Amino acid sequence: MPEPGFPAFSAQTRLLVVAPHPDDETIATGLLVQRVRACGGAVRILLLTDGDNNPWPQRWLERRLWIGPAARRRWGERRHAEILRALACLGLPPQALHALGWPDLGVTEALLYRTADAVACVADVVAAFRPDLVAMPSLDDRHPDHGSAHVLLRLSLAGHAMPPPRCLVYQVHGKSPCDAMPALSGSVGEVAKKREALEAHRSQMVLSGRRMRRLAARPERLGWPATAPWPAAALPWRPPAWLRPWLRLSVVGAQGAQTWAWRDAPLRRDQAGRFQLCCAPGSAAAPRFARLALGFSTFWIFDRWGWCELSPPSAGR
Repeated sequence: MPEPGFPAFSAQTRLLVVAPHPDDETIATGLLVQRVRACGGAVRILLLTDGDNNPWPQRWLERRLWIGPAARRRWGERRHAEILRALACLGLPPQALHALGWPDLGVTEALLYRTADAVACVADVVAAFRPDLVAMPSLDDRHPDHGSAHVLLRLSLAGHAMPPPRCLVYQVHGKSPCDAMPALSGSVGEVAKKREALEAHRSQMVLSGRRMRRLAARPERLGWPATAPWPAAALPWRPPAWLRPWLRLSVVGAQGAQTWAWRDAPLRRDQAGRFQLCCAPGSAAAPRFARLALGFSTFWIFDRWGWCELSPPSAGR
């Protein structure tokens, strides 16, 4: 009997888990992976980055202050080895991992500036594995790699041959409509294996063990948020005038991506005072997404505004 809100798993189930970094697969889907494997289904983990941009745990464990390119590569190799050990705890062989090796905190850049190549790369993985179930980060996740991973997968799946796989989203950072989704419950044994897999990510546990255990102990809430795209290309953000000179607005769709300084963006105000895009790449047949961000780097890595999905353009516009 499937749990309410979840599909029935069987030996024919083919689950693709999209993990922006090592440990996301365990925190968000450790129980889901075990449940599919217990039914004889196939599981593939698509790892976008090796989590190489993680300086404070690296400084602590390696007793170093300066972290150069070679040190970052070494840290990425360490985290790659950790995810292989974690997957073994969840019952997966090394061959279940497909790692793209993109730079940590680089998924947004790949999506916005190498759109066609990034989408094609993920689409090739989907086509080769032929999943009927895909678990991906929520669009509302505040880590930039996570929100951008959602957009990347949605664009990749938009061109996928029919029938399209069923999609589930998970939330790691921040709150979202996922909080109201059904939770996958685990047996005592499944929970123990998930904890063991989490401990395999030792580099992440050394400074953030309490937070990591708290995240992994949350119910695995997976589902498709019941939220419609913002209407008529309206944006959900109303940034204050004093902040707008430092903002960048990006829109990405099947036709590619565009980025503008806020003052140069094709915006207008509607009667409700919302900002609307006058034009943007995309069509009614494919999803489009907008992102608002500061135009310069800060020490705070999480998104303040993040992404939103835009409704398809109406006929004649």
